[in-house]
Amino acid sequence: MKLSFTQYNVRCTHPFGISRSSHEMYPEIFIYLEKDGLIGRGEASPSDRYGESADLILSKLEKGIKFPEVPLSPQKFEANVLPQCNGIKAMEMAFSMAYLDWWTQKEGMAMKNFFGSDDKKGPQTSFTIAIGNMNLIQQKVEEAEPYHILKVKLGTDHDHEIINAIRAETDKVIRVDANEGWNLETAVEMCKWLADKNVEYVEQPLPAENVAETAELKNKSPIPLFADENCIIPDNIPEIAHAFDGINIKLMKCGSMLKAKEMIEMARELDLSIMLGCMIESSIGITAAAHLSPLVDHADLDGHLLIDNDPYIGVRIEDGRVMIPDGLGLGIELDSDQPGLK
Repeated sequence: MKLSFTQYNVRCTHPFGISRSSHEMYPEIFIYLEKDGLIGRGEASPSDRYGESADLILSKLEKGIKFPEVPLSPQKFEANVLPQCNGIKAMEMAFSMAYLDWWTQKEGMAMKNFFGSDDKKGPQTSFTIAIGNMNLIQQKVEEAEPYHILKVKLGTDHDHEIINAIRAETDKVIRVDANEGWNLETAVEMCKWLADKNVEYVEQPLPAENVAETAELKNKSPIPLFADENCIIPDNIPEIAHAFDGINIKLMKCGSMLKAKEMIEMARELDLSIMLGCMIESSIGITAAAHLSPLVDHADLDGHLLIDNDPYIGVRIEDGRVMIPDGLGLGIELDSDQPGLK
């Protein structure tokens, strides 16, 4: 199996701000696995929140990856290859995604079929309004017009002002993401205040290490709480289930398409609501998540909508709903003539 890879910098349409950082560009690593005339595509979107970087991934890739003889089942491939990624979850996901894309093409099926779904539709996706220039709120709400749900990043010293500015423009459902930006006192006050603002739920209100305080908040909050930074891999779910009403599964955090499916099943057993989320990504990563989306309750799969140089065509959004592309594997197409992309 032939491996190739390249870095591609995606540009944000607006600076993308959350409680702890703001970026205008994100480096993605695309990897390609080729054999028998088929190309499997994968994407790594590293997060500095978890000590990852594009340079770290490129350094590891340049040292080489040892592949077993293929075809192997996706489970056996991951058991052989993912341990070579030194725990870099975004890199693990790129290989998991690329091989499953290649393998499902070879088997003559769409990736969604591998996960037991024939549905072409996922849930409604939210559209994110990140922390940034308050003077752009009206423009951002207008840009979100095709979408029925807004995801609003909070965790600032002017959270009330952000929500009030959005509510002056629209009464659409809001999902709040504080990205660990509140303390318990602030979170209690905010959740009670947001309850009258047509807010569906609050994501990761407190720092991930404060699970006990989050459980206390859950008992006081009129709004459901969803885990993001607290929910990385399957083992996290039973540890935090008492403190949250739902979880946000992000492919780039869990490091495996197979583990993402396992997390969905585990959350169902624990009666937790399930959201599929994303980083700022191209249509490779977002389309991979879309193939799992019919299995979950909520979607925040807008990472490719927040950039202006997506080099691939894949998942579509119709009337705000995630639509899985036709075709084998991921079902994506290259839409760029930049050298190094496949």
